[in-house]
Amino acid sequence: MNSPSLLKHLRDILILPFTVTAIIPHLIFEEPQSSHFISGYTIHFKIAGMLLGLGGISLFVYTVFLFKTLGHGTLAPWMPTQKLVIVGPYRYCRNPMITGVLFTLVGEGLFLLSTNILLWAASFFMINVMYFIFIEEPGLKKRFGDEYGAYKKQVPRWIPKTRPFKNAGMF
Repeated sequence: MNSPSLLKHLRDILILPFTVTAIIPHLIFEEPQSSHFISGYTIHFKIAGMLLGLGGISLFVYTVFLFKTLGHGTLAPWMPTQKLVIVGPYRYCRNPMITGVLFTLVGEGLFLLSTNILLWAASFFMINVMYFIFIEEPGLKKRFGDEYGAYKKQVPRWIPKTRPFKNAGMF
């Protein structure tokens, strides 16, 4: 099984998460309105946003690495993984890549004090909930059969569980 080239991974990252986390936020960003409440907490929002954003980027990069090296696919639906990835953060929740992107967006919104970006983050999450329920999960069940079914029964979609999936190897 060959993994897609690095150029294909970069293309898919530019098309999907870069658009979601950079292009759209740039287009919808508004300067924060001066407010006594906000100005008193600006540094706290910025620190929280920076930490959340860096954590999200780290989680995203790690999951893309797992898709490339173990899944032999990209994050894009037109070049999906050929092997079910159930190691690393996938042992705790089924969609850590989307969680990483969501954390990045919320971090941006907090750091920039942007209500529009925070609303975009909520919209992004709701779009993905619908996509995963109606398109992604049926596709995974079709591609990976009982292996995905067993994984899905034990690992929650979004909120990580405290105990890792037992059938997954350590990575």
